[in-house]
Amino acid sequence: MDFAGNSKKSGRSARNKKQFNRVGHNLQFYKIPPTGEISLQEFEEYAIDRLKVLKAVEVAGIRLMKGSTEYIQKLQDELRKTSLGHDLIRTDKKEDKDFRQKDLVSHFILRLAYCRSEELRRWFMQQELDLFRFRFLREGPDSRDEFLRENSLNYEPISDDLKTELDGDLRAAAGSKSGVVDTIEYFKVPFTEVFDLVSKRKVYLEDGYAYVSRDDMISIVITHYRSHLSHSLAVTTRALPHLEEDGRLLPMLCGLSKRYLGQDFNAKKSNVGEITADMIETLSKKSFPLCMQQLHQSLRQNHHLRHGGRQQYGLFLKGIGVSLEEAMRFWRTEFCKAMDVDKFDKQYSYNIRHNYGKEGKRTNYTPYSCMKIITTNPPGPGDFHGCPFKHMEVDMLAQKLRGQHISKDNVEKISKCVKTGHYQIACAQYFEATHNIRNPEDSASININHPNGYFLDSYKLLNGPKEGTKPVPNTPKVIKVKVEGTGTPSSQTNKQSDLNDMDDDDLIASMETDM
Repeated sequence: MDFAGNSKKSGRSARNKKQFNRVGHNLQFYKIPPTGEISLQEFEEYAIDRLKVLKAVEVAGIRLMKGSTEYIQKLQDELRKTSLGHDLIRTDKKEDKDFRQKDLVSHFILRLAYCRSEELRRWFMQQELDLFRFRFLREGPDSRDEFLRENSLNYEPISDDLKTELDGDLRAAAGSKSGVVDTIEYFKVPFTEVFDLVSKRKVYLEDGYAYVSRDDMISIVITHYRSHLSHSLAVTTRALPHLEEDGRLLPMLCGLSKRYLGQDFNAKKSNVGEITADMIETLSKKSFPLCMQQLHQSLRQNHHLRHGGRQQYGLFLKGIGVSLEEAMRFWRTEFCKAMDVDKFDKQYSYNIRHNYGKEGKRTNYTPYSCMKIITTNPPGPGDFHGCPFKHMEVDMLAQKLRGQHISKDNVEKISKCVKTGHYQIACAQYFEATHNIRNPEDSASININHPNGYFLDSYKLLNGPKEGTKPVPNTPKVIKVKVEGTGTPSSQTNKQSDLNDMDDDDLIASMETDM
């Protein structure tokens, strides 16, 4: 695949630019890489669209039972929001072709991005396999057979005589579905191709062979796809050094796994209304995510936060609608309980003004997303920033949750997600527990990917979405909460300091005394 820096400036015509290899079927094992030319802008757009799909698959798989009606419906709804939504291709031949090409190209782009470590490869494989399973089961019988033939998976059904001979064993393996044994076909395959069915005792085994019903053929297909994808990722890993020759692609690929894909939050986009310094204490107890609660409580107790905490909390407050004047009053009031005003003005006021774009390059900095908090600048001794679900010991976290009167069952659910590395799902379950959300439909729609998104949804739930008004505590109104965005491969970590991302003005602002 070739990449053009700007398609408008390219000497090649638009007709020749996208001469990708022809894709024949909706389903793919992605064996043949795409050939053709694509602009860098399209390269990034395709990658982001594919990433949105895989993150939607991840969230649905974590929150709901795979294969259940709720899981299928949730995944359908999320995929329809993307340009790779599978339901959108059944219109005409042109759209069908465009979808197949984009599906092919976007898969290979993410294969480049996610082959860089064992952890990334494992996440990518799991989501791609789940997405393939979902798509395969939605295809009709003729389409499935065509796909199997195209990929040389030509399994012949057993004869009626053999089926009659094994009738009792096949019915025993079918269990509750034994009544349909007479009406479906069975295939004789090596048991090594259906380990998942063997482990669940869903097939009859004899002489090293498993007798698999047509309904369970997806298990064989998934086994072949897993083997192919695992090998392909290993091959791609060995080819990575060649990418270092192109400085345009490498930074983009390295950053994809930590990419924030949700809404951008800043003071101008806040639809809550102006938040004054006097309102922060009350709001912190009702609508702040746990990471911001921790920073707020530490500030109240110690009358000080180190630079990482001030950055994370200060930008969050800016994002919920705290003006520069109110932010200065809030920080000055708290810090001056432990120092004089002159010291605060000399050492800390510049940093606050800098975050609001009033100093240095006058950049309008945006609040940190969950992924940035989880994957960058881990807290050290004396720090209180970061994500509690990621950076706090599980036992300490459970104790903190119990101190907030969260039920034992909810504490166990949250702790389980933390142990498996699904920190944003744990935060979503914390949201449910603290907002008394019990409806499964509402629960499945909650996805946390930004602290300011958490605050905004909490505020709407408790007060109603009244734009331009100041929030005042009142009786919660039960409405459906829907958070845009998806989950993430949140188990990834990257111990990189915030200083690596700072320009000269940022570095100047960070050179403060942290005692």
